[in-house]
Amino acid sequence: MLKLHNLSKVYRTDEVETVALNNVNIEIEAGEFVAIMGPSGCGKSTLLNVIGMLDSPSSGEYIFRDESVGQYSESRLGDIRKRSIGFIFQSFNLIDELSVEENIELALLYHDIPVKERNARVAAVMDKVGIAHRAKHMPSQLSGGQQQRVAVARAVVGKQSLILADEPTGNLDSAHGQEVMSMLQQLNEEGTTIVMVTHSPSHSDYARRIINLLDGHVLTENLRAVG
Repeated sequence: MLKLHNLSKVYRTDEVETVALNNVNIEIEAGEFVAIMGPSGCGKSTLLNVIGMLDSPSSGEYIFRDESVGQYSESRLGDIRKRSIGFIFQSFNLIDELSVEENIELALLYHDIPVKERNARVAAVMDKVGIAHRAKHMPSQLSGGQQQRVAVARAVVGKQSLILADEPTGNLDSAHGQEVMSMLQQLNEEGTTIVMVTHSPSHSDYARRIINLLDGHVLTENLRAVG
């Protein structure tokens, strides 16, 4: 699905140069569940942002579905994101003034999808993540676990093939965290590619492959046995 070749990301100010990613080489196949781990500041979130086309590399090549996207315009990158990539964040990023179903539907408004189909997709995905009974509630009326369920629903309602999750359980207690991980596991079993940044060894156990970063480098890659 995607390949990073000799990819680096450097942030520069007048006085400081910070190397966030340094000569990273990673290939992720369609249908994989990959966990990215490492200490704070090692480049995990930067890597996820580059994969999600929210940030551009300083050098190297990013190939997404056999296309080198490095020279694409922001408009074209935005089109790819809308079609193919869903995002789940630690902080949920829900809009307080919108209901559960409106927050989820928001992900479809930039697609050319008729209202009837939008409503059907939202209803189906709310049922899938077990939040349908809260459809008319506002985010402030939900628990943290319920808010993250809404965020998961929003990420997948467009039927994106790649989900990028940045510490998706970071603001949740252990029970709600396990619920979110089970949802991600189910999505992966249904064919969605998952790339997840996590500090949790127990949550990384849901992944088939674990990539460990240190100081912007890929330190190790571990393929876990199935079953």
